[in-house]
Amino acid sequence: MKMNTLQDRIRGSMVGGAVGDALGYPVEFFSSFAEIQERYGPLGINRFDTDPAWLDDEEKSGKALISDDTQMTLYTANGLLLVAQQASDPRRTICRAYLQWFLGQTGEKSNQYDDCWIGRFPELAARRAPGNTCLSALRSIHKGQVPDNYSKGCGGVMRVAPIALFAVAHNMPIESADRLAAEAAAITHLHPLGFISAALDAHIIYRLALDDHPSRESMEACYREGIETMKKLFPQHRADVDCMENLTELAILRSYNRQHSVADVEKFGGGWTGEEALAIAMYCALRYHDNFEQAMIAAVNHAGDSDSTGAVTGNILGAALGYEAIPQFYKNDLELHDLILHMADDLFRGQITVMD
Repeated sequence: MKMNTLQDRIRGSMVGGAVGDALGYPVEFFSSFAEIQERYGPLGINRFDTDPAWLDDEEKSGKALISDDTQMTLYTANGLLLVAQQASDPRRTICRAYLQWFLGQTGEKSNQYDDCWIGRFPELAARRAPGNTCLSALRSIHKGQVPDNYSKGCGGVMRVAPIALFAVAHNMPIESADRLAAEAAAITHLHPLGFISAALDAHIIYRLALDDHPSRESMEACYREGIETMKKLFPQHRADVDCMENLTELAILRSYNRQHSVADVEKFGGGWTGEEALAIAMYCALRYHDNFEQAMIAAVNHAGDSDSTGAVTGNILGAALGYEAIPQFYKNDLELHDLILHMADDLFRGQITVMD
């Protein structure tokens, strides 16, 4: 693969994830698709809402706001780049990045966690519906305690795309990337499906970013290869891997339905857990494997965790199609677009450069 193509894929995954996040964020807590239709019309939300009713005046910037999903994804990227710069322990350094995000969310001051230069952007400290599991786990770590949960929430899978993207750009073996994605998710989410889903997501993104000619067939093959790798990496959690395999096969099967329906998405659940969010993303990315806009619309229009399912779908399909395939109107109105693009290029280069 040409290097400029790989750079475009990395940009596509990072920006694509943020697009899905920002498109789904205004409807994240809607109780039904009918409620979304009542607000946005019969097709649901299909363009950014840059002035949703729930925003206060201070946040009415004319941009589509990112949520905690993209905030934590950017901290994953910055933490990972610090690992490369300092030759430090990956899990510990990424955890420190998450703690910096946590302190921004709580408004606490600490010079102990200020390694990530992106912390100077106030948008990354804004409270954008942060997940309770992420907050409580990081609060425990900040206090010197071990997190005590058995959560399989999607707060792990939503943030690990940079690990796969860095790995693919710098020849890290794919299984090493999968393991690191699982470790990063397990900082906060201790149920096997909370971190196995993250590992499978990383595997898929890695493979698709290197696919010279992505197609429905190659995407299906990538999904199934990922499941076989999960069986190898997590033999002690075979029942959980089997659950993920069943959802993967269901996503593939439903992607062949003659027409998409919201029911196809909602049968996977609300996307609040790691395995559900990834299954919805796999379905949407596969069904609309050559149409980024349609995949985004399908991924967020349901009664569930719309920003996370949108973000994971965008990470996956963006890795396959690249930045240039993302419609320009998304790029124009996306909050922190330039920062996200900058971080994608830093992942590609493998070094930190601070934006002016």
